Amino acid sequence: MRRQAGGWRRARGVVGAAVVAGALVASGEQVAGQEESRGDADRTAWKSADPGYTLSFPRDHAAHPGHRIEWWYYTGNLHASGGRRFGYQLTFFRFGVDLQPVNPSRWAVRDLYMAHFAVTDVENRGHHVAERLNRAGIGWAGASTETLHVWNDGWSVTLEEGDSPVHRLTATSDDGGLALDLRLDPVGPPVLHGVNGFSQKGAEVGNASHYYSLTRLRTTGRLVVDGEVADVRGLSWMDHEFGTSFLEPAQAGWDWFSIQLEDGTDLMVYVMRRTDGARDPRSSGTLVSRAGAAHLRVDDYRLTPGRRWTSPSSGAAYPVTWRIEIPPHGLDLEVTAAVDAQELETGRSTGVTYWEGAIDVRGTRDGVPVAGSGYLEMTGYAGAPMSTVLR
Repeated sequence: MRRQAGGWRRARGVVGAAVVAGALVASGEQVAGQEESRGDADRTAWKSADPGYTLSFPRDHAAHPGHRIEWWYYTGNLHASGGRRFGYQLTFFRFGVDLQPVNPSRWAVRDLYMAHFAVTDVENRGHHVAERLNRAGIGWAGASTETLHVWNDGWSVTLEEGDSPVHRLTATSDDGGLALDLRLDPVGPPVLHGVNGFSQKGAEVGNASHYYSLTRLRTTGRLVVDGEVADVRGLSWMDHEFGTSFLEPAQAGWDWFSIQLEDGTDLMVYVMRRTDGARDPRSSGTLVSRAGAAHLRVDDYRLTPGRRWTSPSSGAAYPVTWRIEIPPHGLDLEVTAAVDAQELETGRSTGVTYWEGAIDVRGTRDGVPVAGSGYLEMTGYAGAPMSTVLR
């Protein structure tokens, strides 16, 4: 079953300004004080991702308001004391609308803030979703430029500094039936994707992002699902990306995997699908092992889709089983969705329909059995191509 939980006051997908503005109008919000706004027509005013930029931490956990698109993305697989399993996603988006609004009012919309919160109840085959859409306004939403602190109408992620910095995640749906309060303790340093954290997405240099992950975070805390409270523990994954334009017209969407194997190996890998069905040559990945992080180019791996599940709501047919082969590293993995129905329809925020959910992983590494879990995101199977969204 799939349950939608979320209110109407608030305002690895983010939508274009026109779509976001439409969502605001649909929700009864008014984009006040923007009559004289320059909008986002001149995107050259925003900073493009720069291959010469050096990521530094904890500085770059914070917001980058000079860039137009930014998200902080958390997923994880958690277990209650009795063994009951949950997957979760909590993602915060910032989308720049007008870099320098003419109107000085604090109600002028410089950025829109969106958030998605979902929990998969594996045992009961349930997928529960809530979302947020807000402007900064009088503090309804925002992101610090000094430290990791992003919030949206009571949902937040905060870096609690100390001898062992901890990420604190909190979110509660409007009806209180869905909530989380988690502490995430990073096991290792940030992993830079692409070339030194510069991830090229399109043929043009500017169509790129700065991209890194915390691939393994020990997690403890509490979930509320259908009003039932569970103390949980497990592993989480954090992604942070920022840039100004990402995709190009021929790119329809992507299939993205984050995997944590029980032998300590972590894997991020994705394929961008082109409108002609081919895989985009700028698809890539990163394999993290005790030997360090290894960049994967598109020819280093194969992602083969298997069985498909068709959404009764959107009609999209998503591959819910996959084979991942990485011959240079001896990996051959079978991926299976923990629950088929893990689709999000986000008409109250980003307007993007996509599949995001918990997965099980089994296979071999150099002939030795391995197993693990992770998350899979599939975009561009329903609605407009993602190239019309992230541009």
